[in-house]
Amino acid sequence: MSDITREELQQRATEAQPKLQALRDNMNNIIRGQKHNVDLVLTALLAGGHVLIEDYPGSGKTTLAKTLSLSIGNGTQDVSFKRIQFTPDLLPMDIVGFNFFDSTRNQFVFKRGPVFSNVILADEINRASPKVQSALLECMAEKQVTVDEQTYPLKHLFFIIATQNPIDSEGTYPLPWAQLDRFYFKIPLGYVDYDTDLDILTNMDTILDIYGQVHPVVSSDEIVALQELAFRIYCDPSIIKAVTNLIHRTRESKKEINVGASTRAGMYLVKLIRAHALLNGRGYGTEDDFKTIAYWGLHHRMVYTNRKAGEDLLRNLVDTEVEKLRNKKV
Repeated sequence: MSDITREELQQRATEAQPKLQALRDNMNNIIRGQKHNVDLVLTALLAGGHVLIEDYPGSGKTTLAKTLSLSIGNGTQDVSFKRIQFTPDLLPMDIVGFNFFDSTRNQFVFKRGPVFSNVILADEINRASPKVQSALLECMAEKQVTVDEQTYPLKHLFFIIATQNPIDSEGTYPLPWAQLDRFYFKIPLGYVDYDTDLDILTNMDTILDIYGQVHPVVSSDEIVALQELAFRIYCDPSIIKAVTNLIHRTRESKKEINVGASTRAGMYLVKLIRAHALLNGRGYGTEDDFKTIAYWGLHHRMVYTNRKAGEDLLRNLVDTEVEKLRNKKV
């Protein structure tokens, strides 16, 4: 696949559109008024990353994760979905698994935890202690789990949607910076407008019947193939340079941003640009892909001296690079 031409990439991206559009339609039929955020979640999925969704209870975070998991499969238990409810008394072994002594076999046996699934909902992740949160670090970075010096690979399709309540909510722990950096996006769902709320309340019976309304439209193997295709989507050198400019500008802005974006953040950003292009039926990334995902792919990865000023600056930096791309002055 390394020798694939741009014409072949475009053809494959076009051929993938019916499946991706069906996935979008499934999501938007249940998650009303959140098309932009649904696209970001699907972009992260295609990029092989994970998503953190932050907002107050009742905004649809859990419903979104369930809808996505039910949309992937072939009707034969193709995709496994597990929900992990994070609580203050949760232990790392409750997530990754543990060894126990099986007296009938006279040996220790590894009991797999819920991370050995395809789609994971890490619900209210910031209600557990940082020690428990960090149990996901190896899973998210390397798709494997190490217990008692033994390493176990996770499933090829492995996608975490974590939800958290805002940090000022009672009984929450801020996620460690290293944990935040593992998420490709941090997305606030936010309130929907009046007409959307009216639509949701009017069609509440249909929307709440997720298991009756949502059916698989793409298999796990197809998702994995799309992830591999997304990695090959063409990204012009000017876009790569714009990403490089952006992460370096965040490092230079010491007044608003204490610690800027890392090289890994830049690598994730390029993967997201490619994935967003594929989601929209293109075999090549554009400045519009850059504009759509750059802020959401970076804003949670930095340490701010002043959060409001730092996030405003990041938006301005993104706009500057987009303008340079459009004027071909990168």
